[in-house]
Amino acid sequence: MAPIPFKGVDYSGVYDCTGKDSHEGPYTGIVTLELVRAQSNGEYGAYRFKLEVPGSGAYPGHAAAKGKEMGIHFANTDPATKDYGTGFASFAKNKKGKWAFTKYYYEPEFKGGNFGSEYCVQR
Repeated sequence: MAPIPFKGVDYSGVYDCTGKDSHEGPYTGIVTLELVRAQSNGEYGAYRFKLEVPGSGAYPGHAAAKGKEMGIHFANTDPATKDYGTGFASFAKNKKGKWAFTKYYYEPEFKGGNFGSEYCVQR
């Protein structure tokens, strides 16, 4: 199958985030999204994803987007924590014209099961 040039929105950039975790409570973090143009196809975007949370470490992963929706997989760099999961993000422009997203996530093994949400705004 020959790839179709990417026609979707490029959400690449650095985002400042605030979140609430069902076990850990409120937190802040920084998300970096980078479009992988060679693996993106038509309206579908492929991304490298990384969340950095002070005191908790880094959560590299990957994401796939279509339109204003994005599925995200992430995992803490320390596998012993079992702090990994899947998120679903919805993008919209904020009042200042910056991309922002709201993400819900689920972690099946972290502390017996976990979920939370984040709100992130592009710098």
